[in-house]
Amino acid sequence: MTGKLEDKRSRIYMISGLGADRRAFRKLVFPDEFEVVYLDWISEVRNESLADYAGRLALNIDSTVPFYLIGLSFGGMLATEISKILKPLHTFLISSLPVYSGLPWYYKLSGLLRLQKALPLSVIKNSNTFGLRFLGATTADGKKLLKQLVADSNPAFIKWALTAILTWRNEVRPENLTHIHGNTDFILPSRYLKPDVTIINGGHFMVYVNAEEIRTIILDKIQSKIVL
Repeated sequence: MTGKLEDKRSRIYMISGLGADRRAFRKLVFPDEFEVVYLDWISEVRNESLADYAGRLALNIDSTVPFYLIGLSFGGMLATEISKILKPLHTFLISSLPVYSGLPWYYKLSGLLRLQKALPLSVIKNSNTFGLRFLGATTADGKKLLKQLVADSNPAFIKWALTAILTWRNEVRPENLTHIHGNTDFILPSRYLKPDVTIINGGHFMVYVNAEEIRTIILDKIQSKIVL
């Protein structure tokens, strides 16, 4: 017999947040029984909606193999749209939201006024503007990583994504979804949301700062579904 043995590991697809990449998940490490696949960004299409972008991103998922899906912040919104198409075993949103109604009123107003259209690309690229403290980077290594992520990000993609977020109108929360959120998230304040699990003192970058706690929550949920 020739060829490789079939990989029996469970598969987890991960989508990063806006202005970041797979490095944001650096501390969210899973046991070897899981195969982690990062869905890296693909080029945006002019005036493309968030849902349409998610549909194209989903083409990189092998839906013939049962899988789990993890989305961080903007990636969580994309994961929500993908979940409506491909039906993962379970979807986990971290520092994100599954429906448009969870966006704070000032974001909705900005979208109506199209303020993001006037945002200079140079401002988007400036890591100081992002306010590392408000993003939840509380350690020296966390701040260093966030600065690197912002420095390496594509400002044109970020500007497109801001419009896609502010014009997103999803009202359907997919089945088999767990929303994990921090109670000190200043980017997406928890008071506007109804998360399933709240991380005490968790900021927007808690995927890095509180990685072990989040990892335990995800693995416990996966295990409970296997037992059931």
